[in-house]
Amino acid sequence: MPHISLLRYAGQVYAKSMQVTVNIPDDLASQLIPAGQDPARTVLEDALVQAYRENRISGHQLMTALGIETRYELDGFLKARQVWIEYTPEQMAADQKFQDDFVANRARKSA
Repeated sequence: MPHISLLRYAGQVYAKSMQVTVNIPDDLASQLIPAGQDPARTVLEDALVQAYRENRISGHQLMTALGIETRYELDGFLKARQVWIEYTPEQMAADQKFQDDFVANRARKSA
């Protein structure tokens, strides 16, 4: 019978996972990993952010992997790492239409 390992991380359950060991020289580790931060979490975040920058993973995948619950939290996480979300004029128009419809519906309900 095959063995399926489950990974529970940040409230998510993954059917497969890969464990990677990275050896970083001590003199570089202090520059790469801020004091008091979990080295494994820092390396994971850095790798995932780079993959997101290169469009190898989606925002949803990044949120899931890091346990980020809302798009608002994701935006803050990315801004702190100087990653700016590419926003097309079409996306902006769609968001504006959604907001306009939402405001109009609220106004109708409260009238």
